[in-house]
Amino acid sequence: MNRTLILLFLLFCIFKAKGQNTLIDSLANKKTVKFKYESLIIPTVLIGYGVFGLENHSLKILNESTQNEFNEHIDSKFTIDDFSQYSPFLSVYALNAFGNKGKNNFKDRTIILGTAYLIMGGTVNILKHTGNVERPDGSSKNSFPSGHTATAFMGAEFLYQEYKDVSVWYGISGYLIATGTGIFRMYNNRHWLTDVATGAGIGILSTKIAYWLHPFIKKSIFKDKEVTNGIAIPFYNGREFGLGVTITF
Repeated sequence: MNRTLILLFLLFCIFKAKGQNTLIDSLANKKTVKFKYESLIIPTVLIGYGVFGLENHSLKILNESTQNEFNEHIDSKFTIDDFSQYSPFLSVYALNAFGNKGKNNFKDRTIILGTAYLIMGGTVNILKHTGNVERPDGSSKNSFPSGHTATAFMGAEFLYQEYKDVSVWYGISGYLIATGTGIFRMYNNRHWLTDVATGAGIGILSTKIAYWLHPFIKKSIFKDKEVTNGIAIPFYNGREFGLGVTITF
């Protein structure tokens, strides 16, 4: 079931990429969106790897051997991944606060981030609840895909898009943090390699889609409304980590 859902999702995106989506075409004609279907290659490969890894015997063996390598060197767990997943996208707001302006103002980047978070979170949660992949530590059967990794790579792509014209190193640092988050998810025996790969692909793709949809969302939903204030704060309730966002219009 979960493999079917992701494959349909990928076909949906590729279908749009070939110029069959009137929304994106119309926006592109107005020079508000630069859509390049080549940008789908990396997230599609990552998601595809994870999807096929659910059934492919060789990739399952690679999952187990990779996890065994981590288990052999695990002395204690580090929960840094519970916090590092938020670092890339929070860095965008921190950089702006210190005077390093990115591509968009507060309103636009917040709309984009909110859209990306909804796409990413919705996709990850649907797959977790429809799948039946047991975590490496045996604690539950919602291992696929990695939500922490998806959040981290969503933020890394967000950081890259906002600051790629300022310095490519901002984006590189974001992706390094996101990669580290995925590695720690495996190190802590919480996810398989296929979980992490799929989470990374979903995170990247969610942000790309958010940027493509932004002109339409801003025009049709937010119109001329201005965001005057806002704050995003990670939280922990003793069992789960999450993100609280408050925006004043």
